[in-house]
Amino acid sequence: MLLALCLIATGVLLRQADRAHFSSRRPHAADAAQLIALQRGRANNWSPALLMAGQWIQIAGYWLLAGHGLLGAAVAAAGVAVQFRHLQEISHHAVHGVLARTRRANLFLAEAGAHLPLGLVPVAVRRRRHVRDHHPNATLANDPNLAELAAAGLRPGISCGRFALALLYPLTVAGVGATASGLTAGLRPHPVRCAALALVPAAAYCLTGEWAAVLAGVLVPRLLLYPLLAWWSLLVEHTWWDSEHRSGTPAEVEAGRCMRLYPRSRVLAALAAATWLPYGDLHHYAHSAHPGLRWDYLPALERHLPRPHFTPRGLFTGQASVVRRHRAALGRAARRTVET
Repeated sequence: MLLALCLIATGVLLRQADRAHFSSRRPHAADAAQLIALQRGRANNWSPALLMAGQWIQIAGYWLLAGHGLLGAAVAAAGVAVQFRHLQEISHHAVHGVLARTRRANLFLAEAGAHLPLGLVPVAVRRRRHVRDHHPNATLANDPNLAELAAAGLRPGISCGRFALALLYPLTVAGVGATASGLTAGLRPHPVRCAALALVPAAAYCLTGEWAAVLAGVLVPRLLLYPLLAWWSLLVEHTWWDSEHRSGTPAEVEAGRCMRLYPRSRVLAALAAATWLPYGDLHHYAHSAHPGLRWDYLPALERHLPRPHFTPRGLFTGQASVVRRHRAALGRAARRTVET
C-alpha cells in the first residue's frame, strides 16, 4: 500500500514540472497572439516527457493498489480510467503540434505515451480526422464526431428511454462492441501496435503479480470506464443539434457552436478538470477558437473572449443542463423533419 501511494504521489509531482514551466508569469487574461508568443518562448521537449512519465508512474501506483481488496480494486479502476483520459487529452495537444517543441517529439510522445499502449489509431489518422475533418466542420453534417453520436442512437426522433441509454452508451453491449471494434480495426494490420497494447496488461501483472491489476487496472478502465469519460467529454464539446451558425472571427464562429460547462462553480469546474475534462478540455470553446494554443493558456484566452452561446451549470441536472438541451434539440429536429 505504501509503495502504491508513493508511486501515485511521485507521478503527480513529476507532472508539475510541465505545469510550472509553462504557467510561470502567465497573464490572467490575454489575446491569442500574446499567449502564442509566450507559448513559443517556453516550448521544450523535456517537460512533456516528464508529464507523460508521471502519468504512467501514477498508473503503476494504481496497479499496486488494485490488489488491496475490493475497495483498492475500485479505486484503481477509477484512477486508471482518469489517467487514460488524461493521456488521451495530452496526446490531443500533440496532434495539434503544441505538446512539445518539435514535430518529432510530438509524434513520439503521442504514439509511445498514449496511442500505442491504449490501442488508439495512429497519430496521423487521428490528426486527419480531428484537425482536418472535425475542427472546420464542427456540428455540420460532415463532422465525424456527429456521425459517432448518431451511431450511438443520438438522432432526431429518439425516444426518452433510448436517449437515457445513449448517455451511457460505452457501458451498453453495443458500446462495448464499438470499443472492441475500434481496437481491432486499429490493431489488425500492425503487429507492433498489437504488441504494444499487450505490453500494458503484461506490465501490470509483472509489477504486481496480481490478476486484479490486469482486471481492475487495465481491462475495466480501458474497455468501460475510460470510454465513458471520453463519451461524456464529447457530449459537452458542442451544442451538436442546435448550434448557431455565425460568421466572423474564429471566436465568433465557435461561440455559436461551443459550450462552457460549470461557468459559475469553481468546485465543479476544478473537479471536472482533474478527472474527465482534463488538460484544457473544460475550455473547449477557447481551444476551438484557437487550436494552436496549449492547454496552459486556454483559461487566460477564455477570459479574453466573449462567452459562448450556451454556458450550462450541469451535465445531467438542472433546467439548463447539457442533457436537457440535447434532448430538446433532438426533439425540435425531429419535428422539423416531419414538417418538411
